[in-house]
Amino acid sequence: MAAMNPTAFDTTELLVGGQWRAAADARTLVLQNPSDGSELARIARGGATDIDAAVQAAQVALDGAWGALAAPERGRMLAALAQRVRDEADELARIEALDVGKPLRQGRADALALARYLEFYAGAVDKVHGQTIPFAGGYTAFTLREPLGVTGHIVPWNYPMQIIGRSVGAALAMGNACVLKPAEQACLTALAFGRLAEQAGLPAGALNIVPGLGDEAGAALAVHRGVAHVSFTGSVEVGRRVQTAAAQHVAPVTLELGGKSPQIVFDDADLDAALPFLVSAGVQNCGQTCSAASRIVVQRGVYDEVVRRMAERYRALRVGPALDDPDVGPLISARQREVVLGYLGLARDSGLAIAAQAPLPTHLPPQGYWVPPTLLAPVDPGHRLAQEEIFGPVQVVIAFDGATAAEAESRALAIANGTRYGLVAGVWTRDGSRALRMARRLQCGQVFINNYGAAGGIELPFGGVKDSGHGREKGFEALYGFSALKTVAIRHD
Repeated sequence: MAAMNPTAFDTTELLVGGQWRAAADARTLVLQNPSDGSELARIARGGATDIDAAVQAAQVALDGAWGALAAPERGRMLAALAQRVRDEADELARIEALDVGKPLRQGRADALALARYLEFYAGAVDKVHGQTIPFAGGYTAFTLREPLGVTGHIVPWNYPMQIIGRSVGAALAMGNACVLKPAEQACLTALAFGRLAEQAGLPAGALNIVPGLGDEAGAALAVHRGVAHVSFTGSVEVGRRVQTAAAQHVAPVTLELGGKSPQIVFDDADLDAALPFLVSAGVQNCGQTCSAASRIVVQRGVYDEVVRRMAERYRALRVGPALDDPDVGPLISARQREVVLGYLGLARDSGLAIAAQAPLPTHLPPQGYWVPPTLLAPVDPGHRLAQEEIFGPVQVVIAFDGATAAEAESRALAIANGTRYGLVAGVWTRDGSRALRMARRLQCGQVFINNYGAAGGIELPFGGVKDSGHGREKGFEALYGFSALKTVAIRHD
């Protein structure tokens, strides 16, 4: 099938040093529409040669026009870029729906989140200060925060725009020059972002974009000695390889590697408030979300009601092609569909009960990557489906209880903390003291009390512990992470 042009941005080439061009070896990548399996576009497939050229171009920008800009000027450019993203939000949403398979409204929310990240960093860029340090007599000592240099950004396919915003946006705000390697499954909004950056006036080489395979372009970026910092979002296995590669030239790495996040529901929870979050946080983007609430941990007293009401919501979910703006679209690829179906097969073979499944309409395109959103209950906390990241629309419900309130809390914590991951957790209770106790003892990077996700939380530091990674993105912490702290001590007496 001939490739279609999905966008007005003409985004088929890679961007290096302000020039749009083919890959050095002229190879291409084929992008597919997850909703029907059709060919969506053919784009440049960058490799090690293109990554090297991009790193060199970024260094030239640092040594030249980009590096010469004062913080307020960088802020104005980021603000201009944010406005262009807002102006094109509908088109960016359409591209993301076609490329990733997410419903249109989710694509639009991602575009607006990208704009909001850029607005936040545009306003924060001239507010990252050093400190004056009381020191020995005859000295004045202070610190400076300076750009690291060339930063590498390996962005996944599930939320390209949001992760570009929180990663590339923060790095640019601190004065770094960026090389962005989008995921080979979904590159189009990343390339469209490059067009908008040009329109906003970013100097050539400040932002370079090289699509390609992870074991080619991604590996070359992680190991490149000209890269001062690598930001990676993806699987634990690939994250380990990225960290090992960057360690060869002692570059720091920010890793966000997924999770198996719980939402804990106590007997005293406001279920009317909780239920929408319990389901939506598990099936959003067809469950392909690192912070997806894939484990619902429920106290025995409300267990039956929670399962019943979640099941009602599951049966009402609309599944369909992304451009129809359903509740749940397709998975990203045939490969990911096979992974999720494999877990559902394991559930069947283990005798796990299906509490509910969303129906798949008969009119769905047969070549789309469909899987029925599935609620499993009850599930033992040690079962593989309660321990492993499925990355699909599958949630498990786990019961807990205790003879006393303290025992119940202890049991809930043991279940919640009982995986190798530690990214996000939610707690639903009307007891303020309990909420604070749980927040302090949960092993994760973010805890949400009587909510989940905080509407994206642009300002809220985000990252994990254990196998969910290390380092923090979002908020001022991201700016600190993309800067080097220098201490200056002046002797004047």
